[in-house]
Amino acid sequence: MSHAFQITQLVKKYPEFMLGPLDLTLEPGMVLGYIGPNGSGKTTTMHCLTGLVKADKGSMHIFGRENHPNKPAWKLDIGYVGDVHVFYERWTGEKNLKFLSQFYPDWSDTLAKELADRFRCPLHKKAKELSTGNRVKLSLIAALAHSPRLLLLDEPTAGLDPVVRTEVLDTLFEILEDGQRAIFYSTHILSDISRLADELAFLSNGQLVQRTAKDDLTDSWRRISFRLKDKVTINKVVEHKTEGQDHQVVSSDVVETLSHLKALNAGNIQESRMTIDDIAVHILKGVQ
Repeated sequence: MSHAFQITQLVKKYPEFMLGPLDLTLEPGMVLGYIGPNGSGKTTTMHCLTGLVKADKGSMHIFGRENHPNKPAWKLDIGYVGDVHVFYERWTGEKNLKFLSQFYPDWSDTLAKELADRFRCPLHKKAKELSTGNRVKLSLIAALAHSPRLLLLDEPTAGLDPVVRTEVLDTLFEILEDGQRAIFYSTHILSDISRLADELAFLSNGQLVQRTAKDDLTDSWRRISFRLKDKVTINKVVEHKTEGQDHQVVSSDVVETLSHLKALNAGNIQESRMTIDDIAVHILKGVQ
C-alpha cells in the first residue's frame, strides 16, 4: 500500500525563511503530530502538500500520486482545515457546503448533516455571522464530508470550547478505525496530540529535528531529583538545577540517567513522568 503522503527533499524559500530540505512520510492508519513554534514551517509544509503553495524543489505524493497542479485527482484524497477559513460570507453554512459538494464525487450530505449536529454548528446562519469556533466547525465538516483518506489539520481545534473539542477528537478517532486513513495534525494544544497522535515530528527553523513514537518519548523522559555532594555532568540530562546537595534534572533517557546516578552513589533518587507538553518544550529548546 502507498504512503498516505511522501515528501522528498522539499524546499520552499522565502526572503527570511527556508523550509527544508524536508523528507517526511505518513502511513495509512497513523496520526502524525507536527510540533514547532510559530514560524517554524508547519503551515508552509501543509500548504505545499495541498498545492496552495508551489515548492521550489522536491516532490510530494499523496497515496502514490504526485500532487501535480495539472492533474488534480490527488486532491480528492485530501481533507484540509487550515488557519484561515474561507467561505462565501453572504451564504449560509448549508449553502457553502452544497457548493463544495459538487467538487467531490464521494461527498455525503448525510454525513455533513450528522457532523453539523454533532458539532452543534448552526448551518442556517450566514458565514459572516459565525463565531470563530463555528467557522472552524464548518471547515471541519467541509473537510470530512467527502471521507478523505488523508486529513491535513493545521490548528484544527483553535477557538473551540473543551466540549466541542472533545467531540472533534472523538470523530477523528472514529475516522481512523478502518486503518485506511491518516491524519497529519499540527497544533499548539499538545494535550490533543497526547491523546491522538501515534508519532511526533518536531520542526524548528524549517528543519525536522526529531521524529519519535509518542509512547517512546513518554516512556524515556523523566524529571529526577536526588542528593549528591558535587555537581557533575549526568548522562542524558538536558536540564540540571542544584540547591546545595539537592539536584533536579530532566532526562531524555531515564534508564541511562538512573544507571549513572547509582554509579555515583547518589541518594534519595526520585523520578516523575513528564507530559508531552514538557517534553516538547525541552526538545525544541535544545535546538534553538
